[in-house]
Amino acid sequence: MFPVNCYVLDDNGEAVVVDAGCYFPEEQHQLKKYISDNNLTVKYLLDTHLHLDHVFGNPFMLREFGIRAYASEKDEFWLPRMAEMAKMFGITLNEEPVALGGFINDGDEFKFGNAKLKAIAIPGHSPGGMVFYNDEKKCLFCGDSLFQGSIGRTDLPGGNFDDLRESIRTRLFVLSDETIVYPGHGPATTIGREKLNNPYFR
Repeated sequence: MFPVNCYVLDDNGEAVVVDAGCYFPEEQHQLKKYISDNNLTVKYLLDTHLHLDHVFGNPFMLREFGIRAYASEKDEFWLPRMAEMAKMFGITLNEEPVALGGFINDGDEFKFGNAKLKAIAIPGHSPGGMVFYNDEKKCLFCGDSLFQGSIGRTDLPGGNFDDLRESIRTRLFVLSDETIVYPGHGPATTIGREKLNNPYFR
């Protein structure tokens, strides 16, 4: 199975969930408990992209919180192909995928409480890859675009290695070096660290 980082961001009682990759019931319970224990109202469910490991929990979020995910229209083609993709990785879907609640475009802003996230299109890992950036806290949630010391794979349908590198270079590396990068898998890093050390940009 794929360990996926699911993020819950909150401000003044309103929350955004980024990439509900909750495959197992215990993961779903943990997410629900966190939201309940902190008396949060989930305003948005945002998907950085629609590869199956990042959307396992979308049916759960709809069932428990009455909320559908937002994602790029360019990735919507993955939804009817989820079972095919699961089979490719030797796993079984926990639930059938559900339709999106809306589409995300480059530059869209999602407000919750007094905070907001700005969507930045980063195609390459998937054609509809999105990063969500908070300017006040200088942090971003980037799915599988950028990792500590690496970048996302580009060998799945719609992937493009050159597009991903160029997107990161021109759209993320222009942010301040202290910007914290929260990826879809693995530990956090910073823009400055990746500019200096990431082997894909030397």
